Formats: sequence, structure tokens, C-alpha cells
Amino acid sequence: MTPPRQKFVNLEHEPRVALSIADPDDHYRFLEIRGAVDSIDGDPDTTFYRSLQRRYGNEYAITEAGVRVVIAIRPERFITVRGGEARRDI
Repeated sequence: MTPPRQKFVNLEHEPRVALSIADPDDHYRFLEIRGAVDSIDGDPDTTFYRSLQRRYGNEYAITEAGVRVVIAIRPERFITVRGGEARRDI
């Protein structure tokens, strides 16, 4: 994420976030995490972003490399779904 973008502006105004992760091999399995922004750190040499590229085998030129940031989320709630059955932890 980069500071000039609207998502970043929105997070500064309202630091609550939700993150959903779906299992591409099982449409009835996913994880949703809700929480708040815990920290925002710079990534000027794109170390974090490049590590994700390598991990997922998708390396390409990084635009706006000098202004990218890493956002850490403090989880407050989560929902897991497996086999269509939900489990909530509040």
C-alpha cells in the first residue's frame, strides 16, 4: 500500500480493518479477520513486498517502491468456515 492512495487515507481516518482469505481449492473454506491497525511501517527498499513476490513465485517491477508501507493488524475477532460450518471467536 502507498500513502497517496485512498485506502491509506481511509485507514488514517478509521483504523478498523477486515481481511478475508479464501481457499482456492475449497470454496467452503475461508478465514475472516477483523481488527485494528496496530502499526504502519515504511518499506523503502521493498524487502517485505519482494519477499511476498518470491514466496508466491510472481516477481515483477514494483511501482512506487520508495513509498510503500507495511500495515500490521491487531486481530480482535475472526470467523473460520470449513465445510460450510462457521466458527466465530469474539
